[in-house]
Amino acid sequence: MRLLLSFGSLTAAVTMLFAVTAAGAGPGGRAGSPDAFKAPGGPVAAQAGVFGCQQPAATIHCYTPADIRSAYGVDQVPEQGEGQTIVLVDSYGSPTAAEDLQIFHDTFFPAEPNPSFEEIYQGPHGFSNSNGKGQSGSGGAAGWSGEATLDIEWAYSIAPRAHLVLLAVPPAETEGVQGLPNLFKAISWAIGTYPAGTVFSMSFGITEQTFGGAAAQQTRKFDAVFQQGIAKGDSFFASSGDDGSLGVAKQHRDTATYSYPTDGWPASSPYVTAVGGTQLQDGWSWSPTSDVPFLADGSLNPAYFAATAGGVRNYVWNESWLPAATGGGPSAIYPRPSWQGGVLPAAGDHRLVPDLAWNAAVNGGVLVYISAYPDYNGPAGFYIYGGTSAASPQVAALTALANERRASEAKPPIGNANPAIYAANGSWFTDVTAATEGTAASGRLVDNRDWQVNADGQPVTPGPVAGWPTLDGYDLTTGWGTPAAPVFVAGLAGS
Repeated sequence: MRLLLSFGSLTAAVTMLFAVTAAGAGPGGRAGSPDAFKAPGGPVAAQAGVFGCQQPAATIHCYTPADIRSAYGVDQVPEQGEGQTIVLVDSYGSPTAAEDLQIFHDTFFPAEPNPSFEEIYQGPHGFSNSNGKGQSGSGGAAGWSGEATLDIEWAYSIAPRAHLVLLAVPPAETEGVQGLPNLFKAISWAIGTYPAGTVFSMSFGITEQTFGGAAAQQTRKFDAVFQQGIAKGDSFFASSGDDGSLGVAKQHRDTATYSYPTDGWPASSPYVTAVGGTQLQDGWSWSPTSDVPFLADGSLNPAYFAATAGGVRNYVWNESWLPAATGGGPSAIYPRPSWQGGVLPAAGDHRLVPDLAWNAAVNGGVLVYISAYPDYNGPAGFYIYGGTSAASPQVAALTALANERRASEAKPPIGNANPAIYAANGSWFTDVTAATEGTAASGRLVDNRDWQVNADGQPVTPGPVAGWPTLDGYDLTTGWGTPAAPVFVAGLAGS
């Protein structure tokens, strides 16, 4: 299973980026961990609650909960998640989850009641080796702690009065299928334990081809668990992936990639709402004049990271410097569901991914407080995180707000949100269209083709696998676009 990505401040050497990526998620955030990126460097400096969310030397931007709530209109939604349950599914969890969430609350939500939170371990925990090496066991636990912390703090940012459950389930699935039975046993347990209308967020995924010739049979067993939850009104969300159209091959122990576009599972399941990624540029606009992200000494190139002041817009998430891009494309496993029949007929007769999108960028990432495994994650503090695993828990929490409104109107919970999302035909969303920023090739934000980072001082180059284009209306990179929170919540509540 791959992690979807995260990043810290830029005060330390940029080479730490590669250490974090390789230890936690493999090259480009693939196999062996969740879907999150952590920015290189030490904690983001904060004085009197004001965060340095733009580093002048490197122009990496970041956002607080108030920034994101304002950008997407969540601050215009009266519901706060009262009476709702959100389950975040992560291998291993975090030994400091409760303490870190409390500090996040004290920093950003001091007027709110203390978080309602529990961490449930479905298997062994308490690993002490924090070197972050390896995909499973203690090293995997260190890598997953950042993902788990990201998930709970940013679900909380959208629905601060919901009951949050961190479902910690070893072992990590490493581009095979050996970890999935235990994960789905735990999800089934949670379905039977928590109230109707529980919303699940899953920040992990495997390349669909991992299932091999038994794909239909294997996924049918796991989809039965999703159907079990949907039957009682539960909803399921998953991050669409951080590798664009690129997929790693299990047969080569994740060191090789497929030569054709692939999709990730469980995002491709029709019983799951797949959340793709955008780059939110709020108060700044990227303006690269160079395709060289790293100078010869390994530092970030100001010409690549250049930005101008002003502007508020979501672009397709495709950061060539990482490299990382939003996952999406036609499924190789599932036929088209009926509710998706009217979109992109030229894309074939299979399930299309993603369904919608939310901010997933690292340059423009979200602040996460973490103190777990300091030898691996760095000293306790706030770090900048990104990846589609930042997007999935936020959209899941937004859906919990709609369930809260439905409950106040004596309506049953939503269950599978996809039929209602497609019936809205884009009216609940802000469309994300192709754009060009600056004068460098990297600034052509037009698809989800993964890039290739070359030696320091050399430009990035397009990756070997073509991406899917970002179009007007529905597309295979951002789905219908980003939810306009007041309209999205009202639409789901009334559907």
